[in-house]
Amino acid sequence: MNALNAFFFSVYPYICLTVFLLGSLLRFDRDQYTWKSDSSQLLRAGQLRWGSNLFHAGILFLFFGHTVGMLTPHFVYEPFMSAGTKQVLAMVSGGLFGVLGFVGVSLLLHRRLTDPRIRATSRTSDIVLLWLLWAQFALGLATIPFSAQHLDGSVMLMLDEWAQRIVTFRSGTAELVADVGWVFKVHMVLGMTIFLIFPFTRLVHVWSGFASVAYLWRPYQIVRSRRLGTHGGR
Repeated sequence: MNALNAFFFSVYPYICLTVFLLGSLLRFDRDQYTWKSDSSQLLRAGQLRWGSNLFHAGILFLFFGHTVGMLTPHFVYEPFMSAGTKQVLAMVSGGLFGVLGFVGVSLLLHRRLTDPRIRATSRTSDIVLLWLLWAQFALGLATIPFSAQHLDGSVMLMLDEWAQRIVTFRSGTAELVADVGWVFKVHMVLGMTIFLIFPFTRLVHVWSGFASVAYLWRPYQIVRSRRLGTHGGR
């Protein structure tokens, strides 16, 4: 168990991050035609609309919430918020958006498995990805009762410190989470695994979403036309 704990919480994070970054770069460089979300809206739009909106609302909030919450050092928010208060806030907001995301991904999974036309056009990776996301949302919601047993924020502080040590390449990460409950550990490992498979699935279109936001701040280009003269555009 100690060897597995050391691997999954000291070594595995760097394997996942390396594959996530290099795999995304290589796929964009060598296989740009597959860099898309592969929407099946034309086959069946109704359930997709509800499922996709709920899923995206849930996963985007949780992604940024986890990123900011876990990577912000304790001393930054300590003057105006205790660790226990932060944990309660995370439980409430995470529970709300976790339910939204779970309902959304359940609708998407049901739609993909039960509609013959959509099932016929689905890749194995599409279905595996939805099952992994479904399990991840379920595990995230399952951590709430366990978190409620430690409202002093002690467990949250350990998990935050683990994440901060990972991104700053410090030692002692596995020891920090050695005694954390199993549901947290499985949730963390599955989350890292989703990053590991990210470059090989339709999730790569997330990068395009970030690029489209940057597009708003792109400087205007000067477009010259022989008939219409010069005008500005993006």
